[in-house]
Amino acid sequence: MKRIKAFFTSESAGGVLLILCTAVSLLLANGTGGEAYVQTWHRNIGGHELGHWINDLLMAIFFLLVGLELKREIYVGELSNKKSASLPAMAAIGGMLIPATIYLAFNAGTPTQHGFGIPMATDIAFALGVLSLLGKKVPTSMKIFLTALAVIDDLGAILVIAFFYSSDLSFFHLASALGIFAFLLVLNRLKIHNAFPYLLAGGVMWYFMQKSGVHATITGVLVAFAIPLNEKEDSFTSTRLGHLLHVPVTYFILPLFALANTAIILNASIETVVAERYSLGIVFGLIFGKPLGIFLLSWLSVKLGLSQLSPGLSWNRVIGLGFLGGIGFTMSIFMALLSFDDHSVTDNAKLMILLASLVAGLIGYLYLKRRLPPPHKAKQST
Repeated sequence: MKRIKAFFTSESAGGVLLILCTAVSLLLANGTGGEAYVQTWHRNIGGHELGHWINDLLMAIFFLLVGLELKREIYVGELSNKKSASLPAMAAIGGMLIPATIYLAFNAGTPTQHGFGIPMATDIAFALGVLSLLGKKVPTSMKIFLTALAVIDDLGAILVIAFFYSSDLSFFHLASALGIFAFLLVLNRLKIHNAFPYLLAGGVMWYFMQKSGVHATITGVLVAFAIPLNEKEDSFTSTRLGHLLHVPVTYFILPLFALANTAIILNASIETVVAERYSLGIVFGLIFGKPLGIFLLSWLSVKLGLSQLSPGLSWNRVIGLGFLGGIGFTMSIFMALLSFDDHSVTDNAKLMILLASLVAGLIGYLYLKRRLPPPHKAKQST
């Protein structure tokens, strides 16, 4: 339980830091010397832009941490009960399908239809950061539900990237990456309880995955699920590795990602940008599609007996968490980077992601604030 609380604490603090980094980056990009600041992230290092190394290499480490936390919850945590685990899984599916459908309703048959994946994902750090503002009124079950939902639909988004956003697919490199993954699974079966060989082979796997045309960040998740889960603190497996990764991911990798990907020079008026089809798809998908999809499939899953509401959860709270699920940011920006070739469209899409995430987060915060009990009563449901 201490490790879970530490996770929530670091993610909440990380959400606040991400907000600050986003604000700073937008101000720098639109102030004196803004062009030079933006070009900093396009500087060539080792044959790739600095932004590429951040988005493909450092974010793979972020997804390694995400995978480790999800695996722990599935095997020994709150998600080890199948009915409890199925609820956020179904919510995540609804939170992907409905926003994508709404986006396509605006963009099907247009050059921007490829951006259907943009409103599908939830940003864990931002969402938990907003939830943390409600303080002790929030039951642990709500935090776990939101975390699991965000992780699962981020993984779903990665699969969408792998199947729909891959370019110039190299079967040789993909087969090599999957072969290394199979080797890691063999190490797991042999009960190799040291993370070093997994991380070393994972680095090679990342190289082949990047060359394959599949987004390289999927490597982090695959490596996480190959590393053995061991409760012994002296065993350098997923438990200890996850603990070690929290600080660098929360206070270095994610803020750096925010700085690099929100360096947007605002040239067009906000009214012009909002009127674009892709903008409407992003805004309506995140603000309305997310809570609608999360609530509908959660409700359907419970009614069919596939899932159950955990103590501390209610349908009103699921709706509020659904709005927080509309905070896209990290993976939504990933999708925007992969969806469009026109840099101005990409920047406008990023701006709409930020706007929609802000509105969804504000609605979710105000909605839950009115429906959660005072702190002294909330202790009974934590």
